[in-house]
Amino acid sequence: MAIQTINPFNNELIKSFQEMSPELLAVEISIADETFQSWRKTSYGHRASLLHAVAKLMREQRDQLSRLITLEMGKLIAQSYGEIALSADIIDYYASNGEAFLSDQKLETEFGQAYLKSTPIGVLLGVEPWNFPFYQVARFAAPNIMAGNVVLLKHASNVPQCALAIEKLFLEAGAPQGLYTNLFVGGSRIAELVANPRIKGVALTGSETAGASIAAAAGKNLKKSVLELGGSDAFIVLEDADIDKAVEWAAVGRMNNTGQCCVASKRIIVLEAVADEFLDKFKAKLTGLKVGDPMDKDTQLGPLSSEGAVIQLVEQVQRSVRAGAKILLGGKLIDRKGAFIEATILGDLKPGMAAYHEELFGPVASFYRVKNEQEAIALANDSVFGLGGSIFTSNIERGKRLAEQMDTGMVFINHPTWTQPDLPFGGTKGSGYGRELSNLGIQEFVNKKLIRISELTDPF
Repeated sequence: MAIQTINPFNNELIKSFQEMSPELLAVEISIADETFQSWRKTSYGHRASLLHAVAKLMREQRDQLSRLITLEMGKLIAQSYGEIALSADIIDYYASNGEAFLSDQKLETEFGQAYLKSTPIGVLLGVEPWNFPFYQVARFAAPNIMAGNVVLLKHASNVPQCALAIEKLFLEAGAPQGLYTNLFVGGSRIAELVANPRIKGVALTGSETAGASIAAAAGKNLKKSVLELGGSDAFIVLEDADIDKAVEWAAVGRMNNTGQCCVASKRIIVLEAVADEFLDKFKAKLTGLKVGDPMDKDTQLGPLSSEGAVIQLVEQVQRSVRAGAKILLGGKLIDRKGAFIEATILGDLKPGMAAYHEELFGPVASFYRVKNEQEAIALANDSVFGLGGSIFTSNIERGKRLAEQMDTGMVFINHPTWTQPDLPFGGTKGSGYGRELSNLGIQEFVNKKLIRISELTDPF
């Protein structure tokens, strides 16, 4: 894929960038490795000061950074502001808590003394997607830099200006060259990077195909990997739920970021007793969304990230319809310039249909009616994905009981799957492995070194 900015609102090419030569790439990796040798020796206080400075600059430059997100991948401008705020919060969170998270852990042992020491492992490669071009990077870079590692970042090829902006923030904050390095390389060169002996681990947020490729390359080279892949989150509405609130949150959960979110509420599963009421109100809610320029603060439904993305989504809808699914709302491209599709609801979905099994990355909701909570859980678990899920009910104990039966990394009760710095983020099954954010996120790429002190009287 070419490394270029194409505005999805009008499909106009804004700017193109050259891919790095093998020679330049080798130099950047070498610099990163040299920087690690010194950065690993810095104090937690020094690392925290740098990260706080990055977060401060991010907030000060919020307007221009937000507009850059919207320009490159079409996010509604209000949501771009929210992404910058969340990204800065994540960076501050690790700056403030990283030292405590990585403090020595005393072990109870029969003889002598022992403790675990958390030490950095080296240069890490992050492969990050376009849908949250600052947030995804923040949750990878901040904990690992705080832990004493250094990072190389291969960003998505359609958000190159966001990629450069993040690197610039670190340099402006006073980061040494090589601490955070943007790599303009194509996806075909990632396996080569993972194989490089100076790179000690890799994290990817992306598709199952990309994840499988990176996992294979990391395994072949005996390197740690963390994968956050696709999702098809279930949004379960029980008969005792507040339907109006459930509809409001379903619209947010499905349409946030124009539906281009791994933890979007993609499968709406409603008990039969309230299905008609929910569907009528949900359709009315989506029908009323204002379509337009994502730079306009009043727009509620913007374009997808690219022309290719919208074509793929329409093709998935059409394949499902040909197999017997029904379009309950929308389903077509919007007749205007740019990567626009109508807010869509699909029904009568059954196993074997594209929309039943595949991730729909855009404003298309799959709607299911079920007889009881057992059917709801069985349907929710009938997926290759296992990222997140939601349960709406007025009975919290009931919600907790059902949440424990869901095969996912996260379950939210009376809220769509969401994210915040102090909550672990990650999934199971085809949604990947490992965790980002919270205390768990900073533990993934550190060596848990055992240090054992023996007394002279200890037995052999």
